[in-house]
Amino acid sequence: MRRSRITAYVTSLLLAAGIALTGATSAQASQLAAATGYVALGDSYSSGVGAGSYMSSSGDCKRSTKAYPYLWAAAHSPSSFNFTACSGARTGDVLANQLTPLSSATGLVSISVGGNDAGFADVMTTCVLQSDSSCLARINTAKAYVDSTLPGQLDNVYDAISSRAPAAHVVVLGYPRFYKLGQACLGLSEAKRSAINGASDYLNSALAKRAADHGFAFGDVKSAFTGHEICSGSSWLHSLNLLNIGESYHPTAAGQSGGYLPALTDNA
Repeated sequence: MRRSRITAYVTSLLLAAGIALTGATSAQASQLAAATGYVALGDSYSSGVGAGSYMSSSGDCKRSTKAYPYLWAAAHSPSSFNFTACSGARTGDVLANQLTPLSSATGLVSISVGGNDAGFADVMTTCVLQSDSSCLARINTAKAYVDSTLPGQLDNVYDAISSRAPAAHVVVLGYPRFYKLGQACLGLSEAKRSAINGASDYLNSALAKRAADHGFAFGDVKSAFTGHEICSGSSWLHSLNLLNIGESYHPTAAGQSGGYLPALTDNA
């Protein structure tokens, strides 16, 4: 009799626990199902500098209706879409100015950031205006920064995203190689072009590692841009543009739709 009572008691506890767990699981699944908003963070490669059709409301951030976040949102109709990526943004700018829309209802986050922290603009200025040796020295300085400082800055951004949007799937977008090598091309020397491509690969490797360590997907755009680099004859990147310096070395509208959009779509 006593054993029967104990058995009944244990059984009732197990049933109650099962109901509680089932309820929690259902609630969690419901929460995840509701998390379908999309937030697009990052720098000029995400805002769409170089693609044209900038939204007047975005001001100097130059958010384009031809940028991959806008194109993805138009194609998939998320429950909400917040586009806070901004030209010139560094990791600190993302933390300070772009994270407000993130919430438990955010199901997808995309971000490209790190190039400006590593000194992208100064690297290109040095390589355009100075010697091969000066260009390579500036690139080596940028690589040292990618090794020593950038990982911690990326961790701060990625931790903040995870904290604010715990249900979100996060896609980190990389950067393309700029130049097609092995053929005559006006402008930079082959040595400079090769070193710049190598620097892009180096940065992408660091971004991919930090993304993986945080459980984020990494959208590599190198293969999509292959055959569409500067000097290819069918470039998806602006070369040096003296009439609009800010668009130099940024994806065109074709680069956004043909390069970046598939990288997000394939990893979302």
